[in-house]
Amino acid sequence: MEESLARCLKFYMIVYLLCLASLSFAFAHVRGLDEQPLSNIAILKTTLALRDSVSIKASPQILGLQGEDTEWVTVNLKNPDASVNDWIAVFSPANFNSSTCLPVNDEDQAPYICSSPIKFKYANSSNSNYTNSGTADLKFQLINQRADFSFALFSGGLSNPKLVAVSSFISFANPKAPLYPRLAQGKSWNEMTVTWTSGYALNEAVPFVEWGVKGKTQIQSAAATLTIDQNSMCGSPARTVGWRDQGFIHTSFLVNLWPNSVYTYRMGHLLSNGSYIWSKTYSFRSSPYPGQGSLQRVIIFGDMGKAERDGSNEYNDYQPGALNTTDQLIKDLKNIDIVFHIGDITYANGYISQWDQFTSQVEPIASAVPYMIASGNHERDWPDTGSFYENMDSGGECGVLAETMFYVPAENRAKFWYSTDYGMFHFCIADSEHDWREGTEQYKFIEHCLASADRRKQPWLIFAAHRVLGYSSNDWYAKEGSFEEPMGRESLQKLWQKYRVDIAFYGHVHNYERTCPIYQNQCVNSEKSHYSGTMNGTIHVVVGGGGRHLSEFTTAIPNWSIYRDYDFGFVKLTAFNHSSLLFEYKKSRDGNVYDSFTISREYKDVLACVHDSCAPTTLAS
Repeated sequence: MEESLARCLKFYMIVYLLCLASLSFAFAHVRGLDEQPLSNIAILKTTLALRDSVSIKASPQILGLQGEDTEWVTVNLKNPDASVNDWIAVFSPANFNSSTCLPVNDEDQAPYICSSPIKFKYANSSNSNYTNSGTADLKFQLINQRADFSFALFSGGLSNPKLVAVSSFISFANPKAPLYPRLAQGKSWNEMTVTWTSGYALNEAVPFVEWGVKGKTQIQSAAATLTIDQNSMCGSPARTVGWRDQGFIHTSFLVNLWPNSVYTYRMGHLLSNGSYIWSKTYSFRSSPYPGQGSLQRVIIFGDMGKAERDGSNEYNDYQPGALNTTDQLIKDLKNIDIVFHIGDITYANGYISQWDQFTSQVEPIASAVPYMIASGNHERDWPDTGSFYENMDSGGECGVLAETMFYVPAENRAKFWYSTDYGMFHFCIADSEHDWREGTEQYKFIEHCLASADRRKQPWLIFAAHRVLGYSSNDWYAKEGSFEEPMGRESLQKLWQKYRVDIAFYGHVHNYERTCPIYQNQCVNSEKSHYSGTMNGTIHVVVGGGGRHLSEFTTAIPNWSIYRDYDFGFVKLTAFNHSSLLFEYKKSRDGNVYDSFTISREYKDVLACVHDSCAPTTLAS
């Protein structure tokens, strides 16, 4: 009897564990917890296996001689003991031995290498005959990251690395150059901020921006400077093998801009000897005045991440749509006015060198139009740091990198919620990684932000957050039975309805989905492609297909789900005037429109009362 009972208990325990494993897999799939490629390298286990018979050479030795901040490098490898598990890593700084290692787990024996490479490739990636010939020529694309570079050959695969050979060091001609400008709206409609990265400390050079109306006299504005310290990281790998000095992050505030005017700018550093270091010259169009009726075009997406054009790090498998999304936006840049990347920015997950890689990737966009971001789980979440979610998705970054590398017009950037105006649009950007429920500080902000929209001047009211606080038929949410982030819309629906939010956008789920105008789980309009007249519900859109692995839908389609697409893409909003808005969903693969609708209405349609949108009235006189 006891033996039979034991067998039964064992059986049910196995079933229970299998269920947990299945749920964990689903959870990971939705939240993007599959491993960052650099995390697969057991770098602390590296042993020495240097061989005189192996040579690894990189050329050219000096990069950026014509001012380039990106260069292709050829690595020539000769190895008479070639193996299919051989791989080549790029290190920066070039000297990666244990001299700079901090103690690891209080062990007496320090590791030989304590910092992750910034990228890697398998030696046979360019020559399938490498194991027979023992030779390979690999191409790496490097960006200027304020330090020199070296290339190292490892055998033993990623899990048992043995250092076989190291190249000579190579570097950019000016590794400290001001690079990768990121524009963002300031706290006022007529203010633009320019954030960039350099290697110049304040005791070496004074940072500033030289700017002005295109073709007119240029003026100079001072820049503030921030740095990121290793001790400000909350855990590993950001605090250990993933740490890399991010240099100096400068932000200048360009104020009193004329609306809808083209400005040119360049970043500068005044050295102590009186000479100047200059960036390239860039340009942007300033924001329209709130309510101004010019043509206005907005891009919104989430969860893009970065990829490597040289194929390094298996990033094309990690974030397979990132470059397509980036390239489509660059291609159409003349028809874009502002971009919102609503969370899960780089997926660096604590491997901090990837933030430079990302800012380089989006530079053609972010240097020309405001690149506004929201906080996602892969930027903020870490246990016991005030995050609403006690997971480890940020890899120990706990928001520090996102808050420093990009500017947002928040009152407190550690609380990543803010409002911003762009002509006829009013945007309320929430932070789903902090508590948004009724009674919280963020809830009060959201209500104030929505209530402050003057709908006669700014008829298009947009809400955005990273996690799905509205509606999604993703398979994980369906299994929960909620079709939303748990506790997501419970407190917010009455605000969206009361203040007549047009569209609410979310990332986190890596696909595209559009709902009907909805309130309290019910469609309030049967139209699908054109909406006009009285507003009586909010359209919810999941647009998390920026680049990361796609998320599955549930097989049962809810009646409120109008359009679903399992592909990479982004949304474009075009406001033609105060009464006409065009919504388009475009795929990253070709830039074509696959879903669209229009909204046409007058101001009186915004004022009209619908269910739960107006306070009780009286006929008393």
